[in-house]
Amino acid sequence: MSKYSIFHLQGGIGKHVAATAVAKVIKNNHPDRKLIVVCAYPDIFINLSFVDRVFTLGNTSYFYQEYIQDKDSIIFHHEPYYTTNHIHKRKKLIPNWCEMYGLNYNNEWPELKFNKLQYDLSKRHWLRKKPIMLIHTNGGMMTTDAKPYAWTRDMPESIAQELVDHYKKDYHIYQITKLNSSKLNGAEHIFATQQQSLTLMELFSLILHSKKRIFIDSCMQHAAAAMKRKSTVLWNGTSPKVFGYDMHDNICTEIPYDFKLPGSYLFDFDFNGNELEYPFTEDVKLFDINKIIESVDKQ
Repeated sequence: MSKYSIFHLQGGIGKHVAATAVAKVIKNNHPDRKLIVVCAYPDIFINLSFVDRVFTLGNTSYFYQEYIQDKDSIIFHHEPYYTTNHIHKRKKLIPNWCEMYGLNYNNEWPELKFNKLQYDLSKRHWLRKKPIMLIHTNGGMMTTDAKPYAWTRDMPESIAQELVDHYKKDYHIYQITKLNSSKLNGAEHIFATQQQSLTLMELFSLILHSKKRIFIDSCMQHAAAAMKRKSTVLWNGTSPKVFGYDMHDNICTEIPYDFKLPGSYLFDFDFNGNELEYPFTEDVKLFDINKIIESVDKQ
């Protein structure tokens, strides 16, 4: 009789990319079991050799009879965001996720795989006369009615525009953003929406052909880590201690904590950026543009 490990996850795209490492740990800890993944973004797992089957959330016909009823299956279906170590920022997401499941973690890394057709098509689609630079300015919910700017994670527009102005002569710059977010002058806009014609793997394939990368705490920095492409990542109100990768150059702003957080419960700042909890009363530069340029030039 077949034996199964069933890994169920919810959340955003970046969390799914990070979860590829957790899936690998599950397989390494239980190599005799077929690994079944149930998730919101199955494209991310399809090409991974250690994953046997992928189901989309809500599209699991006959799943109980196939994998649960009278079957030898282990279920991995807990939420790492609500563990003590995560809330107190004591551990990075992936090792904490594995510890929550009682798995032995051996520095497994996120992984994204492209088949030959995906790679060839992406090369023809993305390459331009100039080297490619990516700048990811706005993350979070991809619906058209989502907030256009969340101060806790999105790149300040003034900083982003300065970076484009600095590099546009030498690079073809793709701005990854949302339909209702600000568009940078001098960049080609790639819209991350739920209605986009691009698949996730097509979006991630931009990283394969890029020379320089400036990201925020969102899916592209996770994908770059999975592809071992060092990037510059700007952190506003979230923390690289939890969501970041040491291979990137992580640049953090300094947030003062001598103010009230009326809307915060288990976390200080949420991804959506509650304007009431914006910590500055005066116009401030969250980042030193020269420090960012110095980092990008070293890529």
